[in-house]
Amino acid sequence: MAQAANRVEDKLYLNRYLVDAGRAHIKVRPHATPSAQLLSLLKLCPAHCYELNSAGQVEITTDGCVECGTCRVIAEPSGDIEWNYPRGGYGVLFKFG
Repeated sequence: MAQAANRVEDKLYLNRYLVDAGRAHIKVRPHATPSAQLLSLLKLCPAHCYELNSAGQVEITTDGCVECGTCRVIAEPSGDIEWNYPRGGYGVLFKFG
């Protein structure tokens, strides 16, 4: 009997995230108009942490970040974001199942 394929979103839901209040590990550089790199993160972040606010600027909510490094590869070289590893014990807590 074939087992139904699981969606990525279903797998991501199993993970937990321990928030380090006041110490986000990713920060978006203040900008008036988002760069092409920042705009691409709206679609490329697998955890959908980036979104456009009402002022047309890209914001991040680090809760739920899976620390995959996609945003680091795309937007850190241009200086659009500052990316650091979370402090020990904080960040994503993977649960495989």
